[in-house]
Amino acid sequence: MPYDVAFTRGLYSSLSDGWIYLNGQSAPQIPEKVSSAVATAFRTSAQIVDPEPVSGSHSRALQQGLLAGSHHVVSARKAIADLVGARPDCVFLGPNRESMVASFIRAMRRRVMRPGAGAVLTSSLSSSVYDVALDAVGVQGGIGAQGVQGPVDVRVALADLGSGYVDEHQFTDLVDGSTRLVVIPAAHSLVGTVTDVPAIAEIVRSKSRAWTLVDASMLAPYRPISFETLGVDALVVDCAAFGGPQVAALVLRDTSMLQRLEPVGGSLEHGALSSGLLGGVSAMVDHLASLGGELVGTRRRRLAGALEATATYVDELNEQLLFALQNLSHVHVVGVSGDAVDSPPPAGRIGRVSFVVPGVDADTVHRRLLNNGVVTEVNPPDRLLEAMGAQEAGGSVSVGLAPYNTAADITALARALASLG
Repeated sequence: MPYDVAFTRGLYSSLSDGWIYLNGQSAPQIPEKVSSAVATAFRTSAQIVDPEPVSGSHSRALQQGLLAGSHHVVSARKAIADLVGARPDCVFLGPNRESMVASFIRAMRRRVMRPGAGAVLTSSLSSSVYDVALDAVGVQGGIGAQGVQGPVDVRVALADLGSGYVDEHQFTDLVDGSTRLVVIPAAHSLVGTVTDVPAIAEIVRSKSRAWTLVDASMLAPYRPISFETLGVDALVVDCAAFGGPQVAALVLRDTSMLQRLEPVGGSLEHGALSSGLLGGVSAMVDHLASLGGELVGTRRRRLAGALEATATYVDELNEQLLFALQNLSHVHVVGVSGDAVDSPPPAGRIGRVSFVVPGVDADTVHRRLLNNGVVTEVNPPDRLLEAMGAQEAGGSVSVGLAPYNTAADITALARALASLG
């Protein structure tokens, strides 16, 4: 059935305030179902759960004395497992993706990341994940384009500075028998280019025994993903990236990987997790599964159908956005406009676009849009955008499309930008 954007917008009470929110890349709107679930979880997490009466010879009573908060942890693991096509016992929870990436790599260092081993990072990783990965493998300070030699040989896969796309073929030269870890993003959160993760994972498997870790936070809410289709060994997702609570998850391909890990403190999870926030994870995944309309079946099956419908809608909206921006002669779309872009990225794009207005700094552009009721974001420091020259042009502004955005939102953006020409 066709995607119903009116139905979707009705699930977000915050959209009634009159603003046009095109900042889904940094502050996506929170569904009413999620905010209600978090409020309920905070209120009830310290209460004792009354076990339901059971009957029948095969029934098993719930353990008495359990707090409601413990159920939020279990439901959060199940929800993430459904989202990425994994088992709940392969899901490890934390406050953010950076902490989960660090926990995973440090757990590898004792057995896998030994002196002489190699790691491959990608220049299109978010700056925070990139820096955390460097620190976790024991590299102090920055590294150049070709990498650095140290206890661990770190090499860098570079994104094309015209399109922002990470060419998978370079991994043939970067990965060898000594490589133990490859870290890649599923998509760039500000430029929007999608990485061909399955192709890279296949190259890694053919050339080494390395594990491939992918940051799937930007892709998970818009395209169905699974370990089978991606071909990776581990992934991280940040629920806050698509309107969920401030909870992230590290998910392993299977539990056998734990035998080769020695987590610091004996666990990949460190510190107490907020059971109140965890109470919103299942609600967030249920929300995503509801975007497909009257789908039936398991939550995983409904997610697949809903995310396919969402992806089709957002992709069409993104095409309209790119068309509108490229029709403004005074606007340069990073990774799309210019002679350096030969063709669209092979793996496509998500609904993330960054642009500059030559001669007008990003703060001024941002204020003009706000004055017209359009909410975007001045891009924070980013390695890829800086290498592509966005900072030299006075900074860039990004637009992040979400399932609740409409063609009218894009028209309002284009009209406001036209006033700068």
